[in-house]
Amino acid sequence: MSGARGVAPAKRGLAGEPGDPPADIGTLGDEMLVALALQGHDRATGLLYRRHAPFALNLAAHIAGSTQDIEDVVHDAYLQALDGLSTLRSPRAFRTWLGSIVVHLVRTRLRRGRLLRLLGLGRTDTPVDVQAIASDSASPQACAELAQIYALLQTVSVQDRIAWTLRYVEGHDLPAAAELAGCSLATVKRRIGRAQRHLERHFVTPSRGETRS
Repeated sequence: MSGARGVAPAKRGLAGEPGDPPADIGTLGDEMLVALALQGHDRATGLLYRRHAPFALNLAAHIAGSTQDIEDVVHDAYLQALDGLSTLRSPRAFRTWLGSIVVHLVRTRLRRGRLLRLLGLGRTDTPVDVQAIASDSASPQACAELAQIYALLQTVSVQDRIAWTLRYVEGHDLPAAAELAGCSLATVKRRIGRAQRHLERHFVTPSRGETRS
């Protein structure tokens, strides 16, 4: 099988025989794991998944605002990544590349759900699973604010919602957010700005009394 551009072939003698994965395969970087995966080594493909699945799951949940069907999304994204592995220009960037596929799939889901609702074929609302996306240490007030933010994000365009979430929920810098969103730096800035202005106009800080159980 031909290797991806920029991926060095697995070195001879790493495990005694040409093409054999090394005994310490778990310590290898993504670049070598990608090279081994291209040669058909199942352990390499499994390690790539286990190494980056938590990141992909959190990314999908934060954008969607729910963990519903997120495992299916990440599984599909990983299969797409494997199918296109030979086209990956920078194997060291496997994590970001997988993330961009996750973003694309979640974007498609959000758009489909919005279209179905407009046609009266889907749910009228998409409940936010705050407990699934908030940190364990989040206070009741923080959870209430998070729920309001996600409710407001549902009223902006899907593109703006994704850009803002990548920047302020996931905490990526602007270049990383642009790469994950699959757009230019200028475009991601515009999308984040629109979403931020919308939130600033409509966000109401919950009072302490409203968040008490």
